[in-house]
Amino acid sequence: MTKLGQWLCGLALLGSAWAALALAPPGLRLPAPCRQALLPLPVYLLVAFGCYSLATVGYRLATFNDCEEAAAELQEHISVARADLRQRGLRF
Repeated sequence: MTKLGQWLCGLALLGSAWAALALAPPGLRLPAPCRQALLPLPVYLLVAFGCYSLATVGYRLATFNDCEEAAAELQEHISVARADLRQRGLRF
């Protein structure tokens, strides 16, 4: 199962549990504080997921590795391309 499938299964499971509790079936009576916390729960989870995503992106950006060999190769390609364009009459 792919990661997307895992996330969708988890989301479906949480969504169905939330809907079952929020729609309050006739035999189930939740106390008022539980019901008040249950109704905005999807919004809280969305905000928590956004915070997690932002922290993950920030961490990955902070620990990003530099590739010195790839940078040198790219600079070489750029200089070759500039020399070729100069031969064709383009000025920089």
